[in-house]
Amino acid sequence: MKKLGCLVALVLAALAAIALLASNLGSTTLEKDTAFIVPSGSSLTSVAQKLEEEGVISSADGFLLRAKLFGGNAPIQAGEFELTPAMDQGEILAAFQSGDVIRRFVTIPEGLPSIMVHEKLMAQDVLTGEVPVPAEGSVLPDTYDFERGEARSAVVKRMQDAMSKFLADAWKKRGKNTVVKTPEEAIILASIVEKETAQADERRMVAGVLSNRVRIGMALGADATTIYPITKGKPLGRRIRVSELRDRNPYNTRAIAGLPIGPITNPGRESIEAVLNPADTDALYYVADGTGGHVFSKTLEEHNANAAKWRQLRRERGEM
Repeated sequence: MKKLGCLVALVLAALAAIALLASNLGSTTLEKDTAFIVPSGSSLTSVAQKLEEEGVISSADGFLLRAKLFGGNAPIQAGEFELTPAMDQGEILAAFQSGDVIRRFVTIPEGLPSIMVHEKLMAQDVLTGEVPVPAEGSVLPDTYDFERGEARSAVVKRMQDAMSKFLADAWKKRGKNTVVKTPEEAIILASIVEKETAQADERRMVAGVLSNRVRIGMALGADATTIYPITKGKPLGRRIRVSELRDRNPYNTRAIAGLPIGPITNPGRESIEAVLNPADTDALYYVADGTGGHVFSKTLEEHNANAAKWRQLRRERGEM
């Protein structure tokens, strides 16, 4: 019995020593939140060494000992992880094993043209690979998450898949008074609505006016369609020239009737829904009212009077 008691005591003492060693060796030395990158194909040994070299832990050997004793058999995952001072070595290892990487975000606002979507993605230096400018109108404006090392093409695909799904669902709910005949036409007209008003409560009314114009073969007369072939959707930075207004290119609805040949931006959900369910109105005209919105009219005479008021207001503001 004495031998058995001694053996038990020795085992307990050894376990206590190992636990004490594991708790001290490889202790966390973080003083602030830190982003730590586990490269693809890394071994646990190389990651432990990297943790020590970057000052996250004091001993790679201690970290490996803890991992061997208490870390389980799950492999570590590559990626960028957020480590905090509150985490111990076991929690750091668990994070690496879980693959719970840092998620980053990029926001595509409504009405952002594809050339500027491309610029946003290229500016994200943690993304990888080249990607062409997405087709205009193919990206659904929203906030998208991504991780370090992800391909730009993969992020664009998620944006385009989101648009395809939303458009398919919205198309099923289209009203009888919509003038668009295909989902593609819906995106074209919605892109104009998106550029014509920033007021959410006006979108269905603007869509109603533009729909009326399409219905009777009247030119849409949207300045944004004149600007698009010049800048690909970026701000013009000057007044539109008379020659540009008269240019009969397939986008310029100042010079041609009907829809332009393609979208002029990436429209948001509300603009798409507005085109598919436009307001029931007799109005054919609208002009800015000076507050960010518009005033609508049925006749050219009414419209000219409203336009005169707008010009007078601009003169009073020193804008003309």
